[in-house]
Amino acid sequence: MTDNRANELSFSLIEEKVGEIWRNVLDVPDEMADATFFDLEGESISAIRIVSRIEDELGVEIEVGDLFEEDPNLGALVLRVAAAAKVSSLA
Repeated sequence: MTDNRANELSFSLIEEKVGEIWRNVLDVPDEMADATFFDLEGESISAIRIVSRIEDELGVEIEVGDLFEEDPNLGALVLRVAAAAKVSSLA
C-alpha cells in the first residue's frame, strides 16, 4: 500500500532517495554501491530501518522480505519500490 506522496514520485526520485537510504543505513562506500545486502553485512535491524525510512520518506510500503528476494541489491530494491509505487522505470 502507498500513501498520496507515492503518486508524485518519479523513478529518478525513487532511485535517488532509496540509494541515499541504502548507503546511509548500511554505511556503504561508493565503490561498493553494487554489493548485495548480505555482502554489506546487512541484518534484520538494518532491513527494518531501510524499509521504515522508505515508508517515512517516500510514502511507499514494502515488506522487509523484499530485501532478501532473488537479487538483494540496491538496483533490485529500487525496482521493487518503484513497482510498489506504481511508477514506470521509463519515467
